[in-house]
Amino acid sequence: MDDCIFCKIIKREIPSSIVYEDNEIIAFRDVNPQAPIHILVIPKKHISSLVDLKEEDEVVVGRIYTVINKIAQQEGIDKKGFRVIVNCGEDGGQEVKHLHFHILGGKKLGVKICE
Repeated sequence: MDDCIFCKIIKREIPSSIVYEDNEIIAFRDVNPQAPIHILVIPKKHISSLVDLKEEDEVVVGRIYTVINKIAQQEGIDKKGFRVIVNCGEDGGQEVKHLHFHILGGKKLGVKICE
C-alpha cells in the first residue's frame, strides 16, 4: 500500500519512535498520544482491518498480544494496568486503514461504557 502511513513507517519513509521491532511486527509511539503511554503495535504485513484477517494471519495477531505484554513490561505499566484498543472501520473510529493495536497506560484510565 503506497499511500498507507503505517507502511511508510515500516519502510522508514516516515520517522517514528520505535519501541519494538521484529520480522513481522513493529511498535511505535503515537504522534498524538491520548495517554502518557500510547503505543501502536502493527503487523508489517498490510492488513486493512480486523474484518480483513485471514486464517494465515492468526499467528501474527496472536504474537502481537505477546509483544503487547513485553511492551507493557518494558514501559512499566504491566503491574498497574493498561488498555488495548483495536478500532475497526469508519464507525468504529479507525482512522488509518492498517490493522493496529493501541496500548494506552501510564495513568488511571476512565471507565468506558458503550452507548
